[in-house]
Amino acid sequence: MLQHFDPNKDYGTPASLSETLITLEIDGVAVTVPEGTSVLRAAAEADINIPKLCASDNLEAFGSCRICAVEIEGRRGTPASCTTPAEAGMKVITQNDRLGRLRRNIMELYISDHPLDCLTCPSNGDCELQDMAGAVGLREVRYGFDGDNHLSAEKDESNPYFTFDPSKCIVCSRCVRACEEVQGTFALTIDGRGFKSTVSPGQQESFMDSECVSCGACVQSCPTATLMENNVIAKGQPEHSVVTTCAYCGVGCSFKAEMRGSEVIRMVPYKDGQANHGHSCVKGRFAFGYATHQDRVTQPMI
Repeated sequence: MLQHFDPNKDYGTPASLSETLITLEIDGVAVTVPEGTSVLRAAAEADINIPKLCASDNLEAFGSCRICAVEIEGRRGTPASCTTPAEAGMKVITQNDRLGRLRRNIMELYISDHPLDCLTCPSNGDCELQDMAGAVGLREVRYGFDGDNHLSAEKDESNPYFTFDPSKCIVCSRCVRACEEVQGTFALTIDGRGFKSTVSPGQQESFMDSECVSCGACVQSCPTATLMENNVIAKGQPEHSVVTTCAYCGVGCSFKAEMRGSEVIRMVPYKDGQANHGHSCVKGRFAFGYATHQDRVTQPMI
């Protein structure tokens, strides 16, 4: 059965626009989706959760993290569900002992080069890496921190709105892809190869030296605290959110005003906004101080 779209849920990959429907079986459940839909999204639409890190439904499938691996009847190996198109009659298994061990081993490698400072991390409680470590059942990391690592990488605090902490980067490329696919600025790239791969602001010294326009698409896409709003770092995670409309201009962009009490902590573009479709400019995302400015008009003047 086709599912209704939930704007507060991340389905992993973009929706297919095909009018042709196919039916496949995921964990014994018959799922009907448009042709071209990824296995990851088909499972999500049936409320079957497959762990993921590099996937997001506003970005094209990338297949780098391998956490979303599944088994498909009649096929060898464990393909990534985000890059595997659903096919009619396909039988998919998303959970078993083999997949569980594989996902834990992959997650163990991620955590072996990641700071273990969750209690003081600004994204504590809102971190996809943290969530996925729990989802795959990771309980220990056999690899020590000796040898090469990225734990001492210096922060880039040049941007007035957000901080880039490369020590927490898992090189999922979501920020690079968001800058390219969502904003179209191409300010970010992956510099180096293999273990030396790092996110680079256009191979410049800092974000402010690059072509970055501070739209915040990279910050919104980051699954860790690598890219984090300075306001969240200073004041903590928001407690609740309210869907609203940006008051800066007449476009009518929809936002979720994420708040702590009555104070706005951050503005997140609302995915179901018909004017902005989950994206925004720098003013809408970061310059929300007008919300509590003493000169703000709060009642009709006529």
